[in-house]
Amino acid sequence: MVPPLETGISIVIPLFNSAQILPHLLNRLAGVLAQIAWRYEIILVNDGSQDDTWARVQEQMAVHPNLVALNMMRNYGQHNALLAGIHVARYPLCVTMDDDLQNPPEEVPKLLAALTPEIDVVYGAPQSEKHTLARRLSSRITKLVLSRSMSIAVAEQVSAFRLFRTQLRDAFTAYRGPFVNLDVLLTWGTTRFAAVKVVHDQRMMGTSNYTFGRLITHAVNMIAGFSVLPLQVASLLGIAMAVLGGLVLIYVVGRYLLQGSPVPGFPFLASIIAIFSGAQLLSLGVIGEYLLRIYFRVMDRPAYVVRTQLRSDERNDPNTEL
Repeated sequence: MVPPLETGISIVIPLFNSAQILPHLLNRLAGVLAQIAWRYEIILVNDGSQDDTWARVQEQMAVHPNLVALNMMRNYGQHNALLAGIHVARYPLCVTMDDDLQNPPEEVPKLLAALTPEIDVVYGAPQSEKHTLARRLSSRITKLVLSRSMSIAVAEQVSAFRLFRTQLRDAFTAYRGPFVNLDVLLTWGTTRFAAVKVVHDQRMMGTSNYTFGRLITHAVNMIAGFSVLPLQVASLLGIAMAVLGGLVLIYVVGRYLLQGSPVPGFPFLASIIAIFSGAQLLSLGVIGEYLLRIYFRVMDRPAYVVRTQLRSDERNDPNTEL
């Protein structure tokens, strides 16, 4: 167990349809935080839940004195909700975690123990993930994409369970746009990352909201929003097609000069046209993805909008709206 923190710690948790599990989460988390920090706050971000999550949050504010609650205007996504919570964090250290208790609150001290003066971000890498095969596959694809975007050694051990110095948010305070990836934004402020192995429990109740399709969409948004890799691939593809075209031209001319006859057959011509057309359409699609994101940036579309912000502590009425 690490000695109690004198500086304080902020815990940011995005919520989506978490009405049933929320009391269990807060009870366990508050018990752990009371032992490891003299001051702490738990920031709950209701990301457009479709059940009674916000009502449960308001009930829990009368029970727990260190809660901050944000109610989003609609569902923006996990990373957007995290960004909203991080922006209101008051303490020098910040922990993010999911609402499903797969990341046990009892593992937070492991992250704190790994946060040395030479480290700014610590990830809790699962010892063994309790996911389905499709979820593990999509998570693996997402992490491979993330490793290209982050360019750090621990990129493939990235998880939603992370501890970082709140000061890092200064690097992306001015960031605006609908596509958010917290892990990439953290690399804007530091390159000093680490990872420790933590327990990864079975989901306590309900099912994961991250489907295979959502994870793939997240990966596409991440790589197109924070990396130039697709443009580089499109450029290399264009070069490869140009080389292929040159080789085909040499073959056609060489055959005509040596044999006195052109290359016969419509299928040959059709296949060459198909190859070049496919390469062009792929390149145009990649460019279109980047233009779409430029369009959203020009519109200055926000990453999130908060409907209501509440704070409960020893000095404020728990129903006071900020």
